[in-house]
Amino acid sequence: MPANPEQIIQPFIGYLQYEKRYSVNTITSYTADLNDFFSYLSVQFGETSLKHINHTFIRSWLASLKDNGLTSKSINRKISSLKSFFKYCVRTEILASSPMGKIISPKIGKRLPVFVNEEETKKLVETITQTSDTWKSLNAKMLITIFYSTGMRLSELITLKEKQIDFSRSSIKVLGKGNKERVIPVSQETIENIKQYQELRNKEIGSTDGFLLVTEKGKKLYPKYAYLLVNQYLGTVGTIDKKSPHVLRHTFATHLMNNGADLNAVKELLGHSSLASTQIYTHNTIEKLKNIHKKAHPKA
Repeated sequence: MPANPEQIIQPFIGYLQYEKRYSVNTITSYTADLNDFFSYLSVQFGETSLKHINHTFIRSWLASLKDNGLTSKSINRKISSLKSFFKYCVRTEILASSPMGKIISPKIGKRLPVFVNEEETKKLVETITQTSDTWKSLNAKMLITIFYSTGMRLSELITLKEKQIDFSRSSIKVLGKGNKERVIPVSQETIENIKQYQELRNKEIGSTDGFLLVTEKGKKLYPKYAYLLVNQYLGTVGTIDKKSPHVLRHTFATHLMNNGADLNAVKELLGHSSLASTQIYTHNTIEKLKNIHKKAHPKA
């Protein structure tokens, strides 16, 4: 391995950032994965040039990750990082071929997304409506309202700017993964809630650098702030164990599917790059049908 792994990693990271336009979080993950891999090679095999790295080295690293308790999902993400890196090396003629050809990704057991049922969601909306008397509760109301109304990701919502909201057409333009834009329609009620929030925010805080949601100090929301608020309010309803903002994204998609929405339409609303990512919500719909059948059919 070269004395300075940065000489290999940095051009690839620059390619992801400026040509592929990956998000900051994705780039951070890729960088960490590659640094971990090269550090492992250095400790276990000593100085090894890039062209001498083969599937045996990679399998050894993956086995060590599994021994350390990493899940199959996390290991697959690291395999994806390596595949992209070595593909780049072949593309730029640093290598003649990729050593990833013999690497098989571990299978991941399918887990249904956690979501809040419609009755509990109604209770949640009533709760946030009745407790909007502090700035944090107002933020919680807006976070939960927009998450459930749009299915946005946490990163998309905390960076949402006012100019992305089209009040006349009742829609929000979202900048998603890979800087891909999508337009999500929202109800007039959601638009009115946003307007009320803006009025109070402008009166009490003033300038917000164009961001819709801000802390009580007028700063852009940060992930932990939003996570803790949503977690707190999800804890007041239902029996679900997981109480993250992503649960509301799952809830948005599941409720759409359960009420007959087209799968392709849900895919577009969520900003998924492939239909396979959206199809997991059909399982929740099937589970609902099974429960209805079990309760209603005489021979169930």
